[in-house]
Amino acid sequence: MVRIPDAKVALSTASVYPESTATAFEIAARLGYDGVEVMVWTDPVSQDIEALRRLSDYHRVPILAIHAPCLLITQRVWSTDPWVKLQRARAAAEKLGASTVVVHPPFRWQRQYARDFVTGIWRMAEETDVRFAVENMYPWRYRDREMLAYAPEWDVTKDDYRHFTIDLSHTATARTDATAMIDRMGDRLGHVHLADGNGSSKDEHLVPGRGTQPCAELLERLARSGFDGHVVIEVNTRRAMSSAEREADLAEALAFTRLHLASALRVPRS
Repeated sequence: MVRIPDAKVALSTASVYPESTATAFEIAARLGYDGVEVMVWTDPVSQDIEALRRLSDYHRVPILAIHAPCLLITQRVWSTDPWVKLQRARAAAEKLGASTVVVHPPFRWQRQYARDFVTGIWRMAEETDVRFAVENMYPWRYRDREMLAYAPEWDVTKDDYRHFTIDLSHTATARTDATAMIDRMGDRLGHVHLADGNGSSKDEHLVPGRGTQPCAELLERLARSGFDGHVVIEVNTRRAMSSAEREADLAEALAFTRLHLASALRVPRS
């Protein structure tokens, strides 16, 4: 007998790129994901609350999290002011019933934003029931050179936040000990981006189980601890040769996740 934990498994809409946000909802419904995390980016649908609501209702797939537009390619999405972006992400989460906003630490050249980021995130977190879960990042590397692109830190555990997102592709790229980082996050770990990596200088976002990160161990630990956040599959399927191959990767990732969440909670037969 197996007792299934309460943690929901969601599909990041980024996992279907270069296909659309709408396609992510279709695939999540077809494969049986518990919901989606919407990556707000250049796809107009990802920025449109009513369009997202219609997709969620049509496919009967809840929106569990909003990923604020923090990437280089989204610097003009939802304003050029990073605080406005976070305010709009919070409003979207509240209107769509999502429990979490995922946010990256600032880029170092966003000096004023970086200076006020820790206190600003606390202030915003105190104004809503939505979790602002700050995500671990990594140093940028080119050949043998390393650039610290994020401030105050790419290792977000060095600062004081109410909630964290752990991303295991990012721990691989940072070449840091994922288990030690999870230990530092402790009960402030509120959200998971599940992917794998081999320590490349590129952020790989492999299907869980195809790299060196402790994906299975993390899932089993979450199950044993009664984790009440969401586990989001955020993998790179850009090299898929067809829609069928992309969908097979996302099905494998879902099966891996559910298997290891359940394996920690096996109930012995009496």
